[in-house]
Amino acid sequence: MKKNNKEETLLEKDISKEWLITNGIGGYASSTIIGCNTRKYHGLLVAPLTPPALRYVILSKVDESIEFNDNKYNLYTNMCKNSISEGYKYLTKFDNEYIPSFTYKVEDVIVKKIVCMEYGKNITCISYKIKNGNHKTKLTLSPIVNYRSAHVASIYHQFDIEQEKENNIVKIVLDRHFNNPIYIKASEGNYIEHNQDIFKGMFYIEEEKRGFDAEDNLVVPGRYEININENEEKEITFICSLNEEIENTNVKDVITNEIFRLRKLFKKSKLLDDKCDEKMIQQYLISADNFIAYRKNTKLHTILAGFPWFLDWGRDSLIAFEGLLLIPHRYDIAKEIILTFTNNIRFGLVPNGFADDNNRPLYNSADASLLLFEQINKYLRYTSDIEFIKSIYSKLKNIIDYYKRGIDFDENNIHLDGDGLISSGTINTQNTWMDVKYDGYAITPRNGKVVEINALWYNALMTMEELSSIFEGKKVSKEYRELADKCKESFKNQFYNEKKKCLYDVIGDSKIRPNQLFALSLTYPILDIESEIAKNVISTVEKKLLTKYGLRTLAKGEPNYVEIYEGDSLKRDLSYHQGPVWPWLLGLYYDALRNMMNTSDEEQKEKIAKKIKKLKKDTKETFMKALYADGVMGSISEIYDTQEPYQGKGTTAQGWSIAEVYRIILT
Repeated sequence: MKKNNKEETLLEKDISKEWLITNGIGGYASSTIIGCNTRKYHGLLVAPLTPPALRYVILSKVDESIEFNDNKYNLYTNMCKNSISEGYKYLTKFDNEYIPSFTYKVEDVIVKKIVCMEYGKNITCISYKIKNGNHKTKLTLSPIVNYRSAHVASIYHQFDIEQEKENNIVKIVLDRHFNNPIYIKASEGNYIEHNQDIFKGMFYIEEEKRGFDAEDNLVVPGRYEININENEEKEITFICSLNEEIENTNVKDVITNEIFRLRKLFKKSKLLDDKCDEKMIQQYLISADNFIAYRKNTKLHTILAGFPWFLDWGRDSLIAFEGLLLIPHRYDIAKEIILTFTNNIRFGLVPNGFADDNNRPLYNSADASLLLFEQINKYLRYTSDIEFIKSIYSKLKNIIDYYKRGIDFDENNIHLDGDGLISSGTINTQNTWMDVKYDGYAITPRNGKVVEINALWYNALMTMEELSSIFEGKKVSKEYRELADKCKESFKNQFYNEKKKCLYDVIGDSKIRPNQLFALSLTYPILDIESEIAKNVISTVEKKLLTKYGLRTLAKGEPNYVEIYEGDSLKRDLSYHQGPVWPWLLGLYYDALRNMMNTSDEEQKEKIAKKIKKLKKDTKETFMKALYADGVMGSISEIYDTQEPYQGKGTTAQGWSIAEVYRIILT
């Protein structure tokens, strides 16, 4: 297939742009804006079988074509290893204000397609509005289905296809072992069943880049043919579901209800009172909403870390807590998030996540439990709901008590040393946020006395001093304060690296990393914000780590520093926390500056105020462009390369990226 340079440029530009909608229980629909699936995770119905976990690709896509005047025009775009179909040439407009819509034009025929998910259900609805020309036209809809884990694509996938039609609903079984049928329905048209029609070798180019199996086999069970009269305007709807009760599903109502639900979020947020940034605020609220999901086993809401592959992680949820929930005034959900994690505390550990296959809590984290205290501070700051905090106070005490006496569970090896500092982990343990392991090997081992763990420990103790003075009295409050003071003194004496004018990342490890900002950014900073050490830390971070897209995870010039995140899974894992820029880390820098505004030095305060103003301006300018550059339109990637063109990498929509970037802009 030969293309001119203009066509190639258009294809390359649009195939890197993706869209995403979610259904509030962990399911989603996502693809590129030209409708070409470039990831094994793409699909129009990716459904959690145990919400929000165990996501399966159910409806990969629907291929549309139109015929008139003895000519057939395919509106779809599919990629195989050595070819790509050219439906993208007929796409004249993509819009994503609330939900994605696609407008195709072939001569005098216009087709507008809208994709929407029913909130709280594994149902995807598609509306087609056709405006026909002066001729008879036939619209053909060919659903392409699958039944596999979103994490695994394979050309060796075998299907045992059975289907039956009753009352205009087609029931399809692709694997009798699972006995979980797929149901499809079109509002009109003749359904023609296909016999063992396998789409062989759909190619996912993004998976090849990531070093994974990149070809897939799928099923085309049949097609709908719909006739459209001359100059007729007609709306056709299509539904795919894992629920057989779709007979009464009204696609118009689903679309209307979803738009109404989103508009209610806008109103509740109270952020739209200032109309000058209405579009930005709406996009923020929609993007933030994508990460909030109902967890069936806890019967509470949770925060998903990122799309398309992450579920809910304790530390991610807590770091994103303010930006996704408190700023938009979603206090009821915020309370549920706290309960989701406090209800599952074991041995003083907040779960770092839940297993994908059976929802079992996972406890491989030394920081999630301590991050909880900072979010308690923020929750109180926004809501003053001291009665709720009182109801979970015993669980907060439980965390502190376990950290004091030691936690060996799940190889966390957490214990309070005689100097008042917390030590955690082993050479083979990854229980901080820099947590990559490959084949059992810890890429960035950070065992021992870790800078952010001890900053968070101090903050937790000071938080408990405040809460215990309310709930228990001065005697208990004094005990927490004494622990905090001892921790603070040892931290000051042991963590400062005089040679590099910054803090050790781990005592004994002098690599310059952004984690030192925890010492200045929390409600109770462990460093004196007016000290020379604090000024040096900020200066070193600004010189060595700060970029407009976030903070480098390792300073340039340090051993194993990497600028570009690329290659197979091993190469990417080796570089994940070794240089690539993470947007969420800007939030630490922002909070550190805000804390340092509490200085009595007016000249210093003025300098910091200018830095904050510049940070807000640069962050807004940078990410309002990045929102639509590549990845998911309207969202922010997990990480970015450290050099031009600062391409987004990792997950294409990351919760704490959205949360922290908008928190900087809006607060």
